[in-house]
Amino acid sequence: MADLQINLAGIRSPNPFWLASAPPTNSGYQVQRAFEAGWGGAVWKTLGEPIINTSSRFAAVSFNGQRVAGFNNIELITDRPLEVNLKEIYETKKRFPNHVIVASLMVEPKQEKWHEIVKRVEDVGVDGLELNFGCPHGMAERGMGAASGQVPELVEKQTHWVKEVAKTPVIVKLTPNITDITVTAEAAANGGADAISMINTINSLAAVDLETWNTVPHVGGLGAHGGYCGPAVKPIALHMVGECARNPRIHIPISGIGGISNWQNAVEFMLMGATGVQVCTAAMHHGFRIVEDMIEGMNHYLDEKGIASAMDLVGKSVPKYADWGDLDLNYRIIARINQENCIKCNRCHISCEDTSHQCIDRLMDEKDEGYLKVREEDCVGCNLCSIVCPVEGAIDMVELAHEVAPMTWNERQTVLKTLSTGVMTP
Repeated sequence: MADLQINLAGIRSPNPFWLASAPPTNSGYQVQRAFEAGWGGAVWKTLGEPIINTSSRFAAVSFNGQRVAGFNNIELITDRPLEVNLKEIYETKKRFPNHVIVASLMVEPKQEKWHEIVKRVEDVGVDGLELNFGCPHGMAERGMGAASGQVPELVEKQTHWVKEVAKTPVIVKLTPNITDITVTAEAAANGGADAISMINTINSLAAVDLETWNTVPHVGGLGAHGGYCGPAVKPIALHMVGECARNPRIHIPISGIGGISNWQNAVEFMLMGATGVQVCTAAMHHGFRIVEDMIEGMNHYLDEKGIASAMDLVGKSVPKYADWGDLDLNYRIIARINQENCIKCNRCHISCEDTSHQCIDRLMDEKDEGYLKVREEDCVGCNLCSIVCPVEGAIDMVELAHEVAPMTWNERQTVLKTLSTGVMTP
């Protein structure tokens, strides 16, 4: 059996699966139940000055029969006194000394405020701190959360303030509601962060009720934007993790967050550079016991691959992730339909004919039966037909041998510039 232990910036965890700072980590009772179920760690629901939450605060987006494809919330940080949370953190850590407890923190962007809360929280024995610079609603209007996380100078300055007094590793949680997350990730690293975590939730409105015209959710007929998470945000989160992992100026570990629902998702995030992952929506949807499948699935995967440790996954796909300008323009794949598997539903033909490159023909064989065939000379290898096909193995995307040498857009531009100026560029 593989070793699932991870080490995130000096924080050692029995496995890569942590609960994110959110409703599932609101109390000692919940976190202890999670540890009993098998979670390796938990990031405690964000501590700060207690707030007042609204009633009616969650909404879900379901799609094509899938419940909770996306999840929206307008809940804020903890609404319980700091003293109560600290007491429960102490008791939970004492009962589960080998599990990770990271305290999520959010205060006003003032040096003395950060110093005060860091000292108080570390006194109860947390394993690390996570600075919440990502919450997009409610707290942002008060100058905290994403309001700080969208300003690189504030990210760097506040991280530095925390590092002045912190004795445990400091993780900076980043907002995705920004043009380029690597800018704030670099600011966190420059401020002395030991690790970064991403992504926090995305600005969103879940829906509008067509009968009442109220937003979903609404509070007495009035709504506000919230934070979006769940399976729907996974591609966005995975991209941002990959961008930070391949940036040479960001040289600190990453805790991956965003739509992680199973062990396969966790492996993807780790391959793209995350040392471990944090989960929220999947636990809220299915309960804490989902971690059992996550642990078992990752164990089997590592054993099948002959990989001794989960840490050996970290970053292995990062060298395969580049800018568009570095892709080979002469690489070619085409679609081929396997007639023995095709059920003749015509979905591929319709999609190609209406919205792609019109290269799938409807033909008749010698028995006067219809079939579909790709005109390979016109196929651009866009993958659409294989994506919409409902039958596994009915359409293969086949790689063709290079007819000309590989060339990227950047290489092409260099050649064109050389031809036009007569000057070789380095």
